[in-house]
Parts: sequence; C-alpha cells; structure tokens
Amino acid sequence: MKPIDEKPKTEDVVVLKNVHKTYKIEAQSVAALRGVDLTLKSSQLVSVIGRSGAGKSTLLHIIGTLDRPTQGKVFLNGKDMSTLNDHASSLFRNKTLGFVFQMRNLFNEFSALENVMLPGLIAGLSKPLIKERAVKLLAAVGLARREKHRPGELSGGEQQRVTIARALLMSPPILLADEPTGNLDKHTSLAIQSLLLGLCEEHKTTMLLVTHDLELASRLPHRIVMEDGVIIDRGDL
Repeated sequence: MKPIDEKPKTEDVVVLKNVHKTYKIEAQSVAALRGVDLTLKSSQLVSVIGRSGAGKSTLLHIIGTLDRPTQGKVFLNGKDMSTLNDHASSLFRNKTLGFVFQMRNLFNEFSALENVMLPGLIAGLSKPLIKERAVKLLAAVGLARREKHRPGELSGGEQQRVTIARALLMSPPILLADEPTGNLDKHTSLAIQSLLLGLCEEHKTTMLLVTHDLELASRLPHRIVMEDGVIIDRGDL
C-alpha cells in the first residue's frame, strides 16, 4: 500500500487519499465519508451517483475546499490542501476551481456581465481583460444580448448559463457541479447539459458532476457510484 503522504503524479488533477469526514450532530457522530480514495486526471468528465445521504455532496465540498476532511489528504493540481490556511485556500479556490450548483448564487443587484466578472475582480485581474473574457463566455453560452440583464430578468435556464460562464471565467482546471440542471424543465435541462459538457471538453476541464439524473450521468465518459460514504464502483477510473 502506498503511503498516504506520497505526492500525486503531475497528470493527476484531483487526488484523495483515505479521506474521512465526520460531522457532530448533537451527541452523535455521523460519518459522511469513510476512507475515500479517488484520482482524476486532466480533462476527465466524471459523474457521481448514489442515493441521498451517500456522501456525494460532501465529497464535492471537500474537493472544492468548502470543507476540510476529518482525516486523509486532498491534493488539487499537486497542491496539498492541508498546508493552506483559510485565506490561502480561498485564493486557491478562486483560481483553480469553478462551481455550478443547483442554487445559482447570483447577485440580484448585478447584471449578468457583472456576475460573470466577479471571480476575476476578486482575483485582482485587470478589469478590461476580465470584461473581455466575460463577454466572450456570455456569447458562448448564448447570452450575448442579455449582458445587461439582472438575474430577476432572466429565465431559470438563462441564469444557469450565467453560472456556467462565471464558473469558467478563470479557466479553472477543475469544475465541480452539483445537480446543475435539477430545477430546470426537460428541454432546458438537456440544452444546459450539452452546453456544459461541450464547454468542458473545449476548455479541457476536469469535471466532477453530482446528479440523481441517470440520463445525465450516462452522458459523461466516466462514472462513480457512492453508498454510505464510500465509493462502491468507479468504473474504469
């Protein structure tokens, strides 16, 4: 067995080694993840399926540095996440990770263009450069004529397109998606799925996508199945 602190190979974008996550709920301990090992390489598109409570969202939050493991190691782009404090982790997350969640978390007081620009502005990049990128991404997701519209003036599908554009603004090597089309009608859902998959392939992004939708899961080349906080099937990964 390889030692847990062995550094991942350079082509490994996401590496989890014996990751556990335990939550304290009142007087009880709840194990959300129980010794997860996972390696994702550059450009891999992977779906994560399993029943509610299987640990899928917890896995995404751990990889996304939104939560820390109780035990084990997480490497992203070769970087050991346990070596970063909260501030450094936030900076790393902004530059390395993109998020597309069911709850879109758009700012209602900002236009679509301003919402997409936010990660770049937070990173301190030049405003003209960020605006140019944001305009191109909004065009890529079919919203070239909706740049000035605020979220309340957009449909659910259009809001999710804004979220996808925002997630890709920093050209992140890793994109994490949690039920990205869960609140959309069938037609809009299929369109958003195709858009997301196409953009990830174009940008050579590694994506981990959590879903209950088996049809969506089947559209990704790779699939892992979780149950009771462990991966019980990882296909050809």
